[in-house]
Amino acid sequence: MKLAMVGLGKMGINLVANLRRNGHEVVAFDLNQATVEEAVNLGATAATDLDDVLAQLTSPRIVWVMLPAGKPTDATIQTLSEKMNAGDMVIDGGNSFFEDSERHNALLKEQGIHFFDAGTSGGMSGANANGNFMIGGDSPEAFKTIEPIFKSIAQEDGYLYTGKAGSGHYLKMVHNGIEYGMMQSIAEGFDVLEHGRFEYDNEAVAKVWSNGSVIRGWLMELAQSAFSKDPELESLKGIMHSSGEGQWTLDEALKLQVPTPVIGLSLMMRYRSLEDDTFTGKVVAALRNEFGGHAVDKK
Repeated sequence: MKLAMVGLGKMGINLVANLRRNGHEVVAFDLNQATVEEAVNLGATAATDLDDVLAQLTSPRIVWVMLPAGKPTDATIQTLSEKMNAGDMVIDGGNSFFEDSERHNALLKEQGIHFFDAGTSGGMSGANANGNFMIGGDSPEAFKTIEPIFKSIAQEDGYLYTGKAGSGHYLKMVHNGIEYGMMQSIAEGFDVLEHGRFEYDNEAVAKVWSNGSVIRGWLMELAQSAFSKDPELESLKGIMHSSGEGQWTLDEALKLQVPTPVIGLSLMMRYRSLEDDTFTGKVVAALRNEFGGHAVDKK
């Protein structure tokens, strides 16, 4: 299929690679010309602006927006609402707040444009191959048009149509809240080992826990990867940045009066890390860097 990718950051450029590898034609646009050239090297066709993007697509035109949540996504979807036609389709694969996605859907729906909010998980490696997608959108029939795209670039059983618009980003929001708690728990465990009476090889511990233990999983594998590069994470400060989804999950839980103490405390620990340097913070910072390329503070 042919579609456009608007936004060629860490996730967008890897999605282009995945799409091209699976036989899709991609029109690529970003304000950063260097990333456009990188996409062209992957087999995509360059576009100079949104008008050029749309001119290179045929009806129904499919535009995948992969931009930071907030103003960049808002502005792009506003422009697309003014330039696209009824029957065209917009996919927002970024980490937009679900209520913003509901608003974007309403805006596009007025023009007869189909909107899909696609929560995207798996980090940069997942975007590049075997990704995970949670996709909301009001029209199940329209989803059938874009489903082959997700089926081809997702891991087996790694995509889900979740129903009405907003539900995809809502599910991704809760996913990220769970992720906060899981990373915090892993980091606290290694902090106990760091302060305990025995001496352990952190990489070896993460490796054995990744093979057959109850707590095995990708985050533990990423811990092994991080420790292989820096066994005591001595080059890192224990500052755990957050990108908003944990707070959104906690806000929603408070609104619904659903107790989420683990998610809440994991978020508080991120705020604490801005003041106190801890080994727990170093582990979480390293994990975020491993899966998403998120910035870390170096000593």
